Amino acid sequence: MSRIGKKSIAVPGGVKVEQKGRRVKVAGPLGALEMDCHPLIQVNIDEAAKRIVVENDRPNIRQNKQLHGTMRALIANMVQGVSKGFEKKMEIYGTGYGVKDQGGKLVFQIGFCHPVQIQVPKGINVNIEVAATRGNDVPARFTLSGTDKHLLGQFAADIRRIRPPEPYQGKGIRYADEHVRRKVGKSFTSGTV
Repeated sequence: MSRIGKKSIAVPGGVKVEQKGRRVKVAGPLGALEMDCHPLIQVNIDEAAKRIVVENDRPNIRQNKQLHGTMRALIANMVQGVSKGFEKKMEIYGTGYGVKDQGGKLVFQIGFCHPVQIQVPKGINVNIEVAATRGNDVPARFTLSGTDKHLLGQFAADIRRIRPPEPYQGKGIRYADEHVRRKVGKSFTSGTV
């Protein structure tokens, strides 16, 4: 049996969970999310105890074990998303690099001959704390927040993919908690042989 799947999910106050067939809908103060559960996994909502229990009828089958933990994690992410939300902090390093919000689009100046625009998906909020870098030491900072963990992570990865951090000077877009392994550049020595 899946160790993660065995744990019940506590439903915080203000969050409402409904189930119609295989479809689970979670609504809370920050929004509503819904998802279809896999047919091999059963979801039971205990409204009296304010808990959600994900059950697996055949725990000895490997696929069922994997789906058990996955479905439990997805439902737990939905509950956390509508109650607290998720956020990703990002930084841009490099002289002259920056980001602007222009009517639902993020516009990046990151060393290309043209600005790069990317559409902000519905349900994701962008908060720009520092719009432009100041030298190589003070990065531009912005925060992405939303209720859907998958959508938020995918959007953050798409932004990072525009210009990933390079290993010599560290220029590029990265997550705030990301460690970039630095390489030593070329070293010139005197040519006496």
